This record gives sequence, C-alpha cells and structure tokens, in this order.
Amino acid sequence: MLCLGRNRPDASRQPPINLLENYVNYDIMQTELRYAAHPDDVKNWDTTKLRKEFLIENIFRKDEICLVYSMYDRLIAGGAMPVNNQLALESPDELKSENFLERREMGIINIGGEAVIHASGKVYKIGFKEALYLGKGSHDVTFNSVYFDNPAKLYIKSAPAHHAYPSKKVTLADAEVVILGTTESSNRRIVNKLLVNSVIETCQLQMGMTELQTGSVWNTMPVHTHNRRMEAYFYFEVPEKQAICHFMGDPDESRHIWMKNEQAVLSPSWSIHSAAGTSNYTFIWGMAGENLDYSDQDIRQPDTLK
Repeated sequence: MLCLGRNRPDASRQPPINLLENYVNYDIMQTELRYAAHPDDVKNWDTTKLRKEFLIENIFRKDEICLVYSMYDRLIAGGAMPVNNQLALESPDELKSENFLERREMGIINIGGEAVIHASGKVYKIGFKEALYLGKGSHDVTFNSVYFDNPAKLYIKSAPAHHAYPSKKVTLADAEVVILGTTESSNRRIVNKLLVNSVIETCQLQMGMTELQTGSVWNTMPVHTHNRRMEAYFYFEVPEKQAICHFMGDPDESRHIWMKNEQAVLSPSWSIHSAAGTSNYTFIWGMAGENLDYSDQDIRQPDTLK
C-alpha cells in the first residue's frame, strides 16, 4: 500500500476537534506493488495468497492518501480521506515523474461527505456519489473535506494516458443509467455509467457505480471476462456484520474472496468478476485497457461455470 500523508493546513476550514491531529507529517509513504500473475499459477494459490495479491483491504485512512499500483494495465487504485488537513497528491517514486498526472489520468468518486478538490488552479465541489475526471497533465491536486465531522471518502483510480482530455465533474444526473437484472434472479440493479466514453472523453479509464436493489445480492451475472482490459471492484454500503463473496479466476476453475465494507479487489483481464452479498450493497467498477467499449464482454452463462 502506498500512503501519501503530505498535509497542508487550510486556514479557511473549521478548527479540528483535537489540535494535535493537525500535526503535519511529511514522511508517511509506504509502497506496495501488485505484480501480474499467469492464470495457471493462480490456480495453485491458497486463500492467503489470493487475498494478498488481489484484495485491497485498507482504502481509507484518516488524513492519508492510500494507493496500490497494479501491473495489470498499470492501474492505480485506492482512496483519500482528508479529515483535519488538506491532502496533496504527490508523485511517488514508482512513477518517476515530477507530477502524479504527468503521464496519467484519474477518476475520483466520493462516497463520503462533501469534498473540495483543487486541480490546476480550478476548484471542484464533489458531493456524495459524484465523480471527477482529471485529465493528463493536471497538477497541484489537493483534497479537502468541507466538514471534518463528516469527511469525504474519495475512491481513486488512475491509468496511463496518451492525451490530455479536459477535467470534468460528473453527477448522477449526468450519468448514463441502465437498469439490469430481475428481482426473481436476485440481481435487480441500477448501473450508473459516470466516467465512460458515452458521457466523457477519457484515454482508457472507465468508471461507474452499480446499486443493488433491496432483496438483490448478485452483481455482474452472467459473468464475463474481457482480455482487452482489466477491472477493479470497490464494495461499499455493505451493512454492518454483512459481507461480500467476490468470485474471480478462470471461469473453468473459479476462486472466491470474502470481503468487508469499503474494500476493493483487482481483477485481471482473464478473470471473471462477480459477487453475491449477504445483503444488498453498492459497488464502484473501474476498467483500464485498450478498449473503451462498455459492451466488450466475453460472457459465460451460470450453468457453464466451474
């Protein structure tokens, strides 16, 4: 896990509850790379190894930016949770660049309190379940929470970019919305396509949010793979003491990972990605790769899975 804790006090904000929590720490940075694996090798992994390589357990830490750099399409996934301090997005050594977004684009979806994001001299106010796209070359990016007692939780995905598209805020009202599944099959869900090519221009990053309806627990069924791109799922609004069983791996020899609220999982291009929860929930999906076509899927019907 790569945690950036460079904090810059903002005098315009309300004072923190505990002044000691306003301490500026410039040294919090731990790096974890997730390397790509051959599907034949993954078949031999036990539960501990699967969780270590694919599960991202700690997305949000108070006053930190925590990211994982995956070698699957070089996607970066993680989160920022500003509470008492403004958090500055800096470039880790792994990127070998002066600026984080020098050669990258970024998508952000807020699942917490109202956020204020500064980027390239512009200010964006991002509310609950709203998204922000930051194009290649964006700089001086900082994250703030409007209320420290209801902090923003900014889920982040970033991918390499070849072109500088304009940064843009996208709300649920702007999204392309699709209703899928049925109550009878326990997978009635609302798909909100937020940062996709039918809504906004991006190089390769695609992001959206799917909301499972009451009584529905299955997502992405029938399952699919897409060798043209990888994907990552972030699960939230999972009720207390409930859990998600995420299914992954070769469709002819699948595996599963049990997950808790506000955790993410990486999905290689050769892997299925689906889940069933012990309750309904919401999840954010995000893809990176060479194809922006949302319908690019190699579908496997449920009765063919092993």
